[in-house]
Order: sequence, then structure tokens, then C-alpha cells
Amino acid sequence: MNRNLLDGLNFASKLTPRRVANALKVLSSYYISKHTGRPAQRGLPMSVSFEPTTSCNLRCPECPSGLRSFTRPTGMLGEDLYKRTIDELHETLLYLIFYFQGEPYLHPQFLDLVRYATERNIYTATSTNAHYLTDANARKTVESGLDRLIISIDGTTQEVYQQYRVGGKLEKVLEGTKNILRWKKELKSRTPHVVFQFLVVKPNEHQIADVRQLARELGVDEVGLKTAQIYDYEHGSDLMPTLDEYSRYAPQTDGTYRIKNGFGDHCWKMWHSCVITWDGLVVPCCFDKDAHHRLGDLQTQTFTDLWHGSAYTDFRKTLLRSRSEIDMCRNCTEGTKVWAD
Repeated sequence: MNRNLLDGLNFASKLTPRRVANALKVLSSYYISKHTGRPAQRGLPMSVSFEPTTSCNLRCPECPSGLRSFTRPTGMLGEDLYKRTIDELHETLLYLIFYFQGEPYLHPQFLDLVRYATERNIYTATSTNAHYLTDANARKTVESGLDRLIISIDGTTQEVYQQYRVGGKLEKVLEGTKNILRWKKELKSRTPHVVFQFLVVKPNEHQIADVRQLARELGVDEVGLKTAQIYDYEHGSDLMPTLDEYSRYAPQTDGTYRIKNGFGDHCWKMWHSCVITWDGLVVPCCFDKDAHHRLGDLQTQTFTDLWHGSAYTDFRKTLLRSRSEIDMCRNCTEGTKVWAD
């Protein structure tokens, strides 16, 4: 059977009447808000991203973790805060992403956190640079019930790979991938669904066909080609690909660049998902990497109160009125990822 179909069926198996009802509430709230220009929110999020840690072993450009450029503190997600939030949301929560900034496998209890969500039948995913997928960690990953494992592989040779994954070793990525795939086979497990994520930048764009071939040889389930966010994109960057279909930005006649996609006064993410930092701050989405737009604090609030509270309502109101007023939205390229087998 097609591997993507198997992953889809696994995701569908997580659906329950309560989760479906919540999704319908969220969807209707979004369209009502978009139509009326007034924020309404009847449901709870269908998807949540938890940040296990801000720490990272690599120094990738265009990444606050890699650049060590955060103004917020570095730390590890507390087990009590995490479990309390999952206990509150698990009956309606469908998708849980263990990633925001940092390398998840640096959290010493990371796979225990995954298992806690697995036991509540939530679809779980994470993104990793794969440097910590030792034989032992690979087995624990499969045993944790993790549903989707996204492995960042931004080059098929060390010379190309290290141009973006600064400080990384491609051989460790390949070794970690093989460990996961071996333990899936050994334990007769259909999960995790393993994805090679290839961030297309100028230094590696000539290796797109190579990464697809490598994935086939190893037995990886899927290849995802992702476009790169450039912070100071207006005057171009050495990372911008020359292949237009993989660039988020378009050149203008004066030599500067603009974001390709349209800029409407709405955003589906503000209704169906959110991001929770390692220390319990709730921010609107993954574009708020330094947690400037803090809509609540799970150290002092329940998630339900926060989600329906005045800070979130005001933020959604601003977005519906004039999204351009929100700084992080100006470099938002939602919908400009390219996925391909």
C-alpha cells in the first residue's frame, strides 16, 4: 500500500466524534470571522506545537537557535506544564507537533513526552537534524509511538550539506535515518512516517533529484521540498534559490525583492493552532520565533481561558482589521511550501 496513504489512514484513526465536532466549530468560527470581520472562536485548537527546547547543536543561518540570537531565555519544557496542558486538551486535540525552535532530542525526556501523547491517541510529529538518532534513541522513538519524523537533510554531500547545516555531519544524518528504518522493520511498526525535508536554497538546489534518489535507496517514506524564509529578503541573499518555483520571493524592477503570495486580512492558523514555548508562553504561530506576541502564559492560566481570553481576541481582531499592522506577518509566506514525493 502507498506509504502516504498509510500515513493518512493512521491520521484518520485519531478522529473521534468529539475531535470532529471541535474541528467543525473551529472551521465555522474562522469563516464567520472572515466574513463578518469580527473575531469569533467556539472551539479549541486542532493542532498545537510544543517547544521541547531552544537549545541546538548546529548553527544554521536564518535560524535564531543556530545564530544564538534569542532575546528570550533558553531552557527545557517542564513535564508538569506539558502534561497539565495535554490533560486539558487531549479530547479535542488532533495533531501535536514537538518542535518550534531548537533540537527536540536534546530534551532528556523528549520521547517520554511523545509517549504521553501517544497514549491519548493524538497524532504526533517532530522535526530533527537527526544527529542524536543513535541506535538506542531510534528504538525508543519507534516504541514511543511517534507518528511522523521529519529529518532535515539539506544536501546529499557533506560539502553542500554543511553550507546551511553549519557544524553538522551528513554521515550522522544518514546513520540516524538507517537506525530508525531498521527499528521500524525490526519492531514491525508502521510508524513513524519518515520524511526527508530538503530546504531548497541556492547552494543545494542542484541536488533535488539526488535527495529523491537517496530517499528511495534508503526506504524513506516521503521527500518534502521546503522553501526558505529569509529575514532580510528585500535586497536578496546568497541563499535565495535561482529556481523560481522554490523561492518565496520575486525580484522587482528596481533590484529588490517582494514576497510572492498575497496578503489578506485573515489567517487560518489563528483559529486552529498555536505554539507553546518551553516555558509556557502561548504565541500565535511559528513566525513569532522570539515570542514577541505573547497571548498568555500557561504557568498562570488554563489553556481554555487563554484561548478565549481578551489578548487572543484582540490579536485576532487586529489581524482581521489590518494584518500588515503585525510585524511578523509582513514576512509570512504561509502556503508557499512545496511538497513532493
